[in-house]
Amino acid sequence: MEKTIAILGSTGSIGTQTLEVVRENKDIRVAGLSAGRNITLLEKQIREFHPSLAAVWDEEQAKILAGRVSDLEVKVVSGMDGLLELAQMEESQILVTAIVGMIGIRPTIAAIQAGKDIALANKETLVTAGHLIMPMASEKGVQILPVDSEHSAIFQAIHGEDKREIHKLLITASGGPFRGKKREDLEHVKVEDALKHPNWAMGQKITIDSATLVNKGLEVMEAKWLFDVDLDHIQVVVQPKSIIHSMVEFVDGAVMAQLGTPDMKLPIQYALYYPHRRYLPGERLDFKTLTEITFEEPDMETFLGLPMAMEASRRGGSMPTVFNAANERAVAKFLHGQIGFLDIYRSIREAMDRHQVIEHPGLEEILETEAKTYEWMESRWSV
Repeated sequence: MEKTIAILGSTGSIGTQTLEVVRENKDIRVAGLSAGRNITLLEKQIREFHPSLAAVWDEEQAKILAGRVSDLEVKVVSGMDGLLELAQMEESQILVTAIVGMIGIRPTIAAIQAGKDIALANKETLVTAGHLIMPMASEKGVQILPVDSEHSAIFQAIHGEDKREIHKLLITASGGPFRGKKREDLEHVKVEDALKHPNWAMGQKITIDSATLVNKGLEVMEAKWLFDVDLDHIQVVVQPKSIIHSMVEFVDGAVMAQLGTPDMKLPIQYALYYPHRRYLPGERLDFKTLTEITFEEPDMETFLGLPMAMEASRRGGSMPTVFNAANERAVAKFLHGQIGFLDIYRSIREAMDRHQVIEHPGLEEILETEAKTYEWMESRWSV
């Protein structure tokens, strides 16, 4: 049976890999595609996959794209209104949220309200608005299908199990490019060093988040909402080869793990076809050559992204939004050479310390908190 999807962020890492999965399978139709500014790649995608709607965040770029694809039957829209239109497309069944940042929250909410299942690759949605998203999805009978490799691993491990019998989630981390280093070693690291992830090919922002362990902190915050497990029953373990993608310990002591090569197409395809599996071309784990799988404790004194994320999650309310927004802006500044690597941690710490928490923020309060944190970040690092 043919499935129809729309993709928020089709020109990024997850978006392009989603289209690879579509290309390899012949029964998924793409109804909508979106990009920020990369209209050159978006045009190629439109010509290959023939969506009826294309959304471009930048209004001027949208006008240019509309001219380029005027020979095709595709409507080009722009801005947040465009993303909301794409999210609610009548013909799509699944919205793949592959867009980076809190810009993904409003379209995700719109898609849920329109009854669409969500293939979730946008961390910020649950990190900042999990208290709104999960009850809404339950009320609308919508599935939240995790695309993140760690959450997909947990999702696969608990398939068919009674969720009340989960004792602990074990989220694995590679440790990133700076595993084993201490704070003094990180004082003068360069952007290119932070972008050298040992196992995964990802976008720049998530690669830096992996180097700071902020990414693992965001995953813990997400897992709390996705699987309804409190932070005291979520543990991060470093597994440097990224062979075990995550594990679940049950009340009887049994541990279920999902293993595989580091390939994002597996969790993407699993989300799109859940609960069924399809053949996926590519490398397989070779247990004849796999000599060992090792584990370490994460270094919470050097890599402060993880403990600060857990602190923000425990505090709750609007604090996770501040954590996320401060990190988002700090990473952008680090990538542009405006601040140092350790300044990312300093930014998050200061932003959290100065914030007065809103206990049960609605969507507008979340977005307002984000804007105020961005504003403070600009004044904090203004030259």
